[in-house]
Parts: sequence; C-alpha cells; structure tokens
Amino acid sequence: MDLKLKDLRYLVALAEQRHFGRAAARCFVSQPTLSAQLKKLEQSLGVQLIERAPNNVSLTPAGEEIVARARLILEASDEVVTLARSHRDPLAGRLRVALLPTIGPYLLPRVAPVIRRQLPRVQLRLYEYQTATMLEKLHAGELDLGILALPVELLGLEARELYREPFIVALPEHHPLAARDTVRASDLKGESLLLLEEGHCLREQALEVCARVGARDDQDFRATSLETLRQMVATGAGVTLLPELACRGAYRSARGVTLRPFARPVPVRHVGALWRKTTARRPLIEALCSLIAEHAL
Repeated sequence: MDLKLKDLRYLVALAEQRHFGRAAARCFVSQPTLSAQLKKLEQSLGVQLIERAPNNVSLTPAGEEIVARARLILEASDEVVTLARSHRDPLAGRLRVALLPTIGPYLLPRVAPVIRRQLPRVQLRLYEYQTATMLEKLHAGELDLGILALPVELLGLEARELYREPFIVALPEHHPLAARDTVRASDLKGESLLLLEEGHCLREQALEVCARVGARDDQDFRATSLETLRQMVATGAGVTLLPELACRGAYRSARGVTLRPFARPVPVRHVGALWRKTTARRPLIEALCSLIAEHAL
C-alpha cells in the first residue's frame, strides 16, 4: 500500500488534539477532509485506529501503537528536509526553541538583539515549557533546542552548559537582613520561604539551597511565576530566592522588595541547552548556544 506522510500527520494531530475540528485546523484542512482521509487510512491498513463517539474521540490500542511509530516516521522525514536545507545554508531557517518560564522572560531581552544581528537568516520559534514537557517535546521532534536548568537525564540528548546564574535573596524592604550588603545561607534559618508551585525546577533548587539551614517552606502558598513571588515578598509574606537575571534592569527596583547577593560560596543554577543527538541543525544550534553563553550575563 502507498502510505502517505500527510495521512500520518492527520492521525498524529488527531491523537494530540482529540478533536476532529482542532486537528483539521492544525493541519490547515477542512474537518470533512481530515475525517475522510483517516477513514481511508483505516481501510487501507485494515484496522480501526479511532473510536468515534459523540463529543469524544479516542484511539484504539492499534491506533496508539501506530501513532507512536508515525511520530518517529514524521520526525525522520522532517530531519531529511532539514538536513538538505542545513547543507545549503547551515545558519538559516526555522529553529524551534523552548525555554523555562523562569529563564525566557529574563534571558531573551539580553540575547535576542545579538541573535538577530549575528544570525539574521534564522527564524526562531519560541516556546515556554516546564522541564518535563520540554523533554517530551524534544524527544518527539517537536522542538529543536531546549534551554533549561541542568542537570537532567539525557537519554538520547546532548547537553551544553551555557552559564552559571547566581541566586539573589529577595527580602521585604524593612526586613532586618535588608540592612546587610550580603546574606549568608545560614541567615535564612527560620525564615518563611516563598516558592513556586510543584513542577518548577527552580522550586527544587531553592529548597536545596535553604533546606540545609532550616528555612521553612511556606506550605500555604505556591506561586505560578517569579513575578508573583516578587509581589508576595513586597507584602511582607516571606523571602524568596530569585535567579540573577530576574533581578536586573526594571526588575532591580521593584517596589517594596530589597535584593541582596549571597556571600561566598554563592549558590548558583546551571543553565544549559539540550538537543537530540541526531539533529540536522547542529551547526546552527552550536552558533546560537555560543551567542547565549557569551551574552547572557
């Protein structure tokens, strides 16, 4: 039989959207076209792939297995096209890059102008994901590059450290520690520590820094962003740790918040890049990583 990549893209889109209309919109076709092509695919394969019910779309066990293989096939076909383009011009074309929400808003304003000047033929597609989702999408071929906190389990990925970012203590402006030039980790003993919600790696890093000295994790509060943490510190609810890039520029003078560096040894987070070992975009990824490493801090 003649298995078309287009039909596999329709099937994967439906598996991810679980809705014929949304899958069709993602594939830029009409819903009847997508539905009819998937029906033909089932007839050609001689097996039911999709369970169709009112207001519910799911995959059969055979459908789940075939979707897993289809993703690999589509990734390989995309790599073929990308490889050909990269040989024509290795520093041009689209690059799908994801950053952690605690990195992207603070890193991108520093490096984006440099990237535009040094790599003018690159079209960056930027996304924000937490670590687990980012790794899934890298493995699935939906991303080319991830910028996140290291270490992580690689499993077919390559990593490069880009920079080491010091942590800064954020205090209410009238806090006793605000009168000091620097803060030791031991000074935070007994303090109420405000943290991000579960799933943010920065939460685990802050806990690791403070747990050794007995800072108390505020069990009644979980923030969804660094800016929420900053505002809660301003109300006097507690203290928190912020990465240095989140304390520069306009963020340095947030009302009601005093920022103090740690005394040595300064705790840091290791920010790095991840990509698939099989990627065809290696020259571009390496060029982009070098620019970020040079201009991040």
